[in-house]
Amino acid sequence: MFVYMQLATYISDLLYRYECVIVPGFGAFITRYESARIDAATETFHPPGKSVMFNRQLQTNDGILANYVANVEGQSYTLALQTIRNFTGKLSLALSEGKTVTLDNVGTFSLNEEQTVQFKPSADGNFSTASFGLAAVGAPKVSREVYKESVEALEEKSPILFTPEKRTASPYLKYAAIGLIAITVAGFGGMKLYEGQVQDYNFAEKQKAETKLDSQIQQATFVIENPLKAMNVTVPKQKGKYHVIAGAFRIEANAEKKMAQLTQRGFTPRLLGTNKYGLHQVVFSSHEDRIEALQALRTIKATENKDAWLLVKDISE
Repeated sequence: MFVYMQLATYISDLLYRYECVIVPGFGAFITRYESARIDAATETFHPPGKSVMFNRQLQTNDGILANYVANVEGQSYTLALQTIRNFTGKLSLALSEGKTVTLDNVGTFSLNEEQTVQFKPSADGNFSTASFGLAAVGAPKVSREVYKESVEALEEKSPILFTPEKRTASPYLKYAAIGLIAITVAGFGGMKLYEGQVQDYNFAEKQKAETKLDSQIQQATFVIENPLKAMNVTVPKQKGKYHVIAGAFRIEANAEKKMAQLTQRGFTPRLLGTNKYGLHQVVFSSHEDRIEALQALRTIKATENKDAWLLVKDISE
């Protein structure tokens, strides 16, 4: 029988791989990076990692959780969706009865006085693979009074180690120390100069690589010996600066043919205009929200076109 613990395990597994895991009809778990920190109240050092938060608004199925459940449980995709619906129904019923539902290693759900779903992430949850296995450790404060008392006790135990005669260094040792400091400073300055040159070189090479990659992507085109005649297609306006690109065509007739194919498949494509290389860009869809655009891109790459990509650009309507 599918219980809370099993779904929590599946969600936890997926949060290590994806930034967003949607439970269809209920909401989405989203991870965010957190740097290492010290909790002064508990005197604990926490390693860097990824924490999880819950978004009730994202409920549209993206197929990630259902596919994972189907593979692990050895059942069909349709049956996996039904299994998830059964779970969300039981979860919603438990919350409506005033119960607190806990998903191990993920967090707990409850309803507040306004009957709004509240989520509290697990304190032990860390979904960063880079920090896997690192646990929080104690970081007690160092008392200056205790340190002072320790030094005084050491002086009383071994006074000869702290006499003025022992602290006085020979003149040649002073000169040697001055020389060592000068060499260290010079070496540090040379090292910083070298590091600066390496950073400048790496940045220049990165810019070249990005320019070359952009050129290769934008110059992609489909060559058709007998292109169809140009036809007028009226599509609804879409807003947003995140665009899921279906292709870039040197011949406008080919771009319009691609739009007709996407329309027949149930999409509402649009011509984004020509880029700086003179290619006509066709988009599956445009979005104002980045997470929504990434979800659409992931679905399209999995079901329609694995070569689809995301363009971030403000387009005036």
